[in-house]
Order: sequence, then C-alpha cells, then structure tokens
Amino acid sequence: MSAHSPDSDDAFMFYALATRKIRSPLITFRHVLEDIESLNRKATEGCYELTAISYHAYPYVADKYALMAYGSSVGDGYGPLVVSTRHLEPEDLKGRKIAVPGTLTTAYLVFRLFEPDFVPLVVPFDKVLDAVRERSADAGLVIHEGQLTYDQSGFLRVLDLGRWWKAKWNLPLPLGGNALLRSLPPDIQAECCRMMRESIQYALGNHEEALAYALQFARDMEARLAEKFVGMYVNHYTLDCGDQVPAAAQKLLDLGFEAGLIPRQVKIDIVR
Repeated sequence: MSAHSPDSDDAFMFYALATRKIRSPLITFRHVLEDIESLNRKATEGCYELTAISYHAYPYVADKYALMAYGSSVGDGYGPLVVSTRHLEPEDLKGRKIAVPGTLTTAYLVFRLFEPDFVPLVVPFDKVLDAVRERSADAGLVIHEGQLTYDQSGFLRVLDLGRWWKAKWNLPLPLGGNALLRSLPPDIQAECCRMMRESIQYALGNHEEALAYALQFARDMEARLAEKFVGMYVNHYTLDCGDQVPAAAQKLLDLGFEAGLIPRQVKIDIVR
C-alpha cells in the first residue's frame, strides 16, 4: 500500500500511479490518503510499504524506513508560515501560544529551532487558522495550501520559516518525502523507486491533466493558486533529491538533535 496526504502537490506527483498510467508486473499500488501527521504516526508502526512522511519524522521511523530519492517536497527560500490576526514581529512569538499542525511535522521542528520558547496548541492542519481566528492561539503555523490563502481571510504573515532557513544556512528546506519499508526485497524497492520517479516525470510532462486531478484535493482552492502551490513544491528536487536535499535534511535533523528536540541522531539514508 502507498500512503500520501490529500494535498495538491502529493496528488500531482502520485497521479500516474493512482490512475495506473504507470504499471508494473511486480507491484499493484493501493492508495491511502491521510493527513501528514497521521502518516507520521503510522510510520512509527510500519503501517504502509510506501508512505509520505515529514523529514522531521524520519529519526522516529529510520529503523523501519529508508527515504526515497523521489518525491520530496522542498521549499527553496520559502516554506511554512507563522501568521496572526494582529501585527506581530517574529521576536514577539516568544512565550506565545501557537496553533501547530502536529509535533512531528517539519514545520514544527523548524519553528522550534527558530523560537524554542512557545506553547504549542496541536490542532489538525486545516483548523490552524480557525484556532487563531477564535483567539485560542496568538498565531498559527501554516502548512500546505494555507501558505497561499491565509491573507484572503485577513491573516497577516509574521514569519516565513523557509526564508529564515535559507538566509541562515543557505540551504533548501526539505519538508516532506517518501519512505520505503526496509524489509521490502531489493527488487521491490527498486521497482517502487522506478514507478515513483516515472509518476513524477509523467505529471511534469502532462501538467494539465495531472493538475486537473490534483485540483480535486486542493480544498476549494482556485486553479491559479493550486497551480502555483504545485509549482512551488513539485520541482527538480522532487524529481531527484540529488545531494543538496539529503545534506539539508541532515543539517536540519542534526540541529534538532543538538537542540534536544530529537531524541536520537540518525544518518539520512536514500534509496534509488
């Protein structure tokens, strides 16, 4: 089984697999859609053979999964946002209650590195803005398409974590990736990698039909913004993570370990 989040960028890259345009005599995929924090938690139990996970979750599942070279969502100078209904400076976030979409998301880890002192209010990712609007939290950590729609609802940007990360380390920010069970036979792992790579290639080469498929998962986002979001997070890093994304992910997880935010140090392990 393969599992990914119901987000337009994931749907875009999985399109050819979900619609069986890419096939294999060895593998038949059954697709499961769940929010990323649920996928992170289920990966700790090894639930799915191929699953999307947050890079932050990797240290917790590295005994069971290896990361795939194909399918990473990477922000290069942009990324998850902290937003509020009032004018706040980034330094004003210290000690505040912040609505967050899960403590295993990469956004949560990066925000903790930026500001260690805040009170998290964990809510589903699509309820973050509601929590801020209702004053249950002073600000909210926004992932997925909310990064492009927050201002339409009267929210103000306080901090762009991808921009901060790029300015501080001159690295892209690896947010999510695909992982394969280590227990799968080598030929099955290789075939999964081939099919994932070809699915991404198919989507990029057949942009309009893949985008039309992805739009059904874009939570009522208009087509123009959905296309922009897909363009932000399905890019050359998605097609192949190369050397820079694993290096950036290693830096992120090492910093998390050194800050006491991650319980164990791990080495990024990529399968192709």
